[in-house]
Amino acid sequence: MNSFTEENYLKAIYKLSEHTGEMVNTNAISEELSTRAASVTDMLKKLSEKGLIHYIKYQGVRLTEPGKAAAVNIIRKHRLWEVFLVNKLDFGWDEVHDIAEELEHINSQKLVDRLDEFLGFPQFDPHGDPIPTKTGKFRQHDFIKLSKLEENEAGVISGVSDHSSTFLHYLDRLNMVLGKRIRLMEKNEYDGSVVVEDAEGTRIYLSKEVSGNIFVQADDTE
Repeated sequence: MNSFTEENYLKAIYKLSEHTGEMVNTNAISEELSTRAASVTDMLKKLSEKGLIHYIKYQGVRLTEPGKAAAVNIIRKHRLWEVFLVNKLDFGWDEVHDIAEELEHINSQKLVDRLDEFLGFPQFDPHGDPIPTKTGKFRQHDFIKLSKLEENEAGVISGVSDHSSTFLHYLDRLNMVLGKRIRLMEKNEYDGSVVVEDAEGTRIYLSKEVSGNIFVQADDTE
């Protein structure tokens, strides 16, 4: 059984290497976990001894297959708990991340499988992130960044890449929530900002940073 700290390291390494597949350096892990580099090195040695990572001094780390499986299982638990908190306990999508960070360490596969079944085997969490199956497979989706829509192209808000409470609060104030259909009306070349319009005809200005952190499913019915 891995400790809470070890699980957090595995999840962090998975996150940092998820899209590149490259080795992750110590400094990146230190920054991700807000931990001293010396402490990171000590933990990487422990994880290496347990066969959960490949660790090469001065080069970085890569998850082994057992390490990857452990990381994906933690992610599965985290996202299922987020669904439970939002759908069953009426938490806001901006409130659940920190709570799920604690619940994800409950070490009962039977509980997690029952939770998955109870929730109806959800495919995505409240932020639009795919939930791994029991076998560790991620559902595929065709979401794109809102900023990649063309002018007059429509889409449905389907996810966010920034899970911070400040960002989610901001989207709530704009009523830019999951499931909302919007149309991109203007793209400003100067600063990368965009103007979108919702189904009620309300126009909303979004900065380049904001639109780049929102995922949409392009509307192919038009």
